[in-house]
Amino acid sequence: MPDIILPGSAGRIEARYQRQKAPGAPMALVLHPHPQFGGTMNNPLVYDLFHMFHGLGCTTVRFNFRGVGRSQGSFDNGAGELSDAAAVLDWMNTLYPNPSNVWVCGISFGAWIGMQLLMRRPEITGFVSIAPPASMYDFAFLAPCPASGLIVHGTRDNVVPEPDVQKLVDRLTAQKGIKITYSKIDGANHFFDKREADVVETVKDYVSNMMSKPREGR
Repeated sequence: MPDIILPGSAGRIEARYQRQKAPGAPMALVLHPHPQFGGTMNNPLVYDLFHMFHGLGCTTVRFNFRGVGRSQGSFDNGAGELSDAAAVLDWMNTLYPNPSNVWVCGISFGAWIGMQLLMRRPEITGFVSIAPPASMYDFAFLAPCPASGLIVHGTRDNVVPEPDVQKLVDRLTAQKGIKITYSKIDGANHFFDKREADVVETVKDYVSNMMSKPREGR
């Protein structure tokens, strides 16, 4: 899997990608958890999801936010990290034009960044938000949410209480034309310790089902 360095607004961005040879193959961008709490693109769940998306036929990229690993810069409370994600998506669009689908998949802090990217980039056709930090960050910007997607959360999350995520799901579901699939992983904590396989299987089932359907207009 190629190790690449991409240009970003804070300098180099360290990334890994696996491509598909088929023209118009779908794309997926996987965003890691909070950089200040040990989040990197080598997080086990990020790694597993990266390979899962590739196994479903997607050209897939994961990368380190600024200040993590060999990515330059320093933590920027979300604004710079959103810029990093946009820069990586720009690179993907340049190399792989006209994909059949574009997925953004984020974990915790990465889910918050991913949803902001969704609002700004009309080419994104679907999202996966895993343990979105609904009790820590404001998700009110999702008004209206531009695409349907999957939210996954653990019922024993002591970092982000599940009822806060349920409120986010309810708010998004109330929007016209938006379908949110909400999967609760029974007994899982915020990090899905020993439950990573359940998360990956849940995401795989959802994404493969959505990609088998005709694309709906946005």
